[in-house]
This record gives sequence, C-alpha cells and structure tokens, in this order.
Amino acid sequence: MNTTVSLSNNTHVNNVYDINHTQPSVNPTAQAPEISVPSISSAAMLVELSISTWTGRKLDKRASKDVVASNHADAGIATVNKKLLGDSAELSAVQKFTANARNVHYAMTMPWSDTGLRLLPTAQFFKYQEQMTALQQEYEDLVAQFLDSYDWSIAQVHTKLGGLFNPDEYPSRDSLEHKFKFRMNYMPLPEAGDFRVDVGNDAAEQLTTHYQSYYADQLANAMGDVWKRAHTALAKMSERLDYQTDENKKIFRDSLVDNVLDIVELLSVCNVTHDTQMEAMRAKLEDTLRGVTPEALREDSYLRATTKRAVDEAIAALPSLDM
Repeated sequence: MNTTVSLSNNTHVNNVYDINHTQPSVNPTAQAPEISVPSISSAAMLVELSISTWTGRKLDKRASKDVVASNHADAGIATVNKKLLGDSAELSAVQKFTANARNVHYAMTMPWSDTGLRLLPTAQFFKYQEQMTALQQEYEDLVAQFLDSYDWSIAQVHTKLGGLFNPDEYPSRDSLEHKFKFRMNYMPLPEAGDFRVDVGNDAAEQLTTHYQSYYADQLANAMGDVWKRAHTALAKMSERLDYQTDENKKIFRDSLVDNVLDIVELLSVCNVTHDTQMEAMRAKLEDTLRGVTPEALREDSYLRATTKRAVDEAIAALPSLDM
C-alpha cells in the first residue's frame, strides 16, 4: 500500500521561541487532524556553496620512512608532507581568497543542515547573488593567474625540494585546472513533507512526527544563530564603550558601529518567521544608532554613555540561547 502523509504549510509563526500553546480537546473517535509545522518556504531557500582548491601538498612515503628509520621510531609514527610548489604566492592567494569567500557566505546565510546546506532568506537573495557572483569572478581570475605561473613555479621549486622533488607528482595544467571549482547551488526549502512510502500508517505517522521535530529544530537553530551574532556584536560594542575619561580610554575602530548596523540589517532580512521580538530588537537598535558615528562616540562622553546604556539594555533583552 502506498501511504501519503501531507503536512499543512499554512501555519503562521510570530515567534519561533514561543512553543507553549493550548491543546484543543480531542474526540477519540474523530479523524486524526493534519499535523502542521511552521512553513517558511516562501521566505527562504537553501543554498550550497561548493569551492574546491588544489592544496599543493603531497605525502612523501619514502621520506616518511627515512625519518622514522633514522630516529629508530615505530613505523607510521611520523610523516613528511611537502609543498609541491614551495611558498607559491599565486596558490596562496587562491587559498586565502577561498577562506574569505566562505566567510562571506556564512555571514549572509543561516545554518540549516550538517551537509553544508545553509538557509538563505528570500530578502537576502539578490544581495547574496551579487556578492557571491563577484567573488566567483575574482576567484576565477586568481586561479587563471596561478595556472599561468604553474610551470614557472615548478622550475623554481626544483632546487628548493632537492631530493624530495619528483616530477611525476605534478599534474598537467589541463588536469590541474579541473581541481578548481566555485559554484552556488540553490534549491527550494522542503515544505513539511509529503511522504509517499509503503511503510504503513503507523510508520508514516512516526516519519511525520520525526520530520516535524527536525524542521522545528533546524528552524530554531537558524534563528538562534542570528541572535548569537547579535549578542557578539553588541557585547563587543558595550565593552569598547566602557570608559569615561581619557585615562582609561579604549581604542576602537570605525567597524565597531558598522558591525552593529550590519546586525540591524541581519535582524530584518533573516527574520523569516516574522518574530515580533526580533523585529522589536531591530527597531530598538536602529533608533539607538541613528546619527551615531565612531567619531562622535570617541569625542562625546554623554553620547558614549547613553549609547552603551541602550546597548546593554538590548543585550539584556536578548533571548536566552546558552550564549
């Protein structure tokens, strides 16, 4: 028998952290109601960033055995990994850029699954697409520069590696080019499921309950990540503004204000559940920082004190997330 279990997707969530609700009375002879979970499929999507980069490192088994033998150690206790291109500036630039691109990706999305999928609010899509496409182009330019210098780098590293040099360990330029990839994959957020599996009604109900719990947990985790980012930025601002005289003056960069302004935007675009608490926090921070500049905070002790007080009040109003 092919069993179909459908979950309603019309539930509107005002606050993902408010899980207390009143259960209606149930007639045991009545048909079981549909199980509903929060649906944010129209407010967010899933995105996967896939970047692959050649490491330029190689395990040298012969050198590893020589090191172990010369030190009278047990086999496998030590290994020798060599940089095939030494300190290639072009390869290093690609690798560092890759890390930066991932950081931008993480900053503009929210956690969703352990497989690398991230939650991307619909309101953030065009900005995300614009920035990541620009990063993709820059990445490809850096890879092209590295590939152009590849043969020269091999010639230069030959003498540096000495007896560790092995020409067979260097891939051809054509095959090496395929080791560099930069892709964004978008997919719709699965709605609260439609299981079509031949497992019987009881098992189907268990699957439904499991998915409902999973969906709720992932959504709470995604929203909790936004709150944690807010706490980090606000706590940093509070700590940097905590002085009254020039004798105990603390140095802070202009980014101190910019980082909190970024949080204001984050609280807006990432509020996919229409959380009233998150919207209230966004409005409070926007009002607090209206017209505030780093220069004014450094020079005006009264503004600095009132801003710190407002920031501390915002921190105190954050939900408890074991931060």
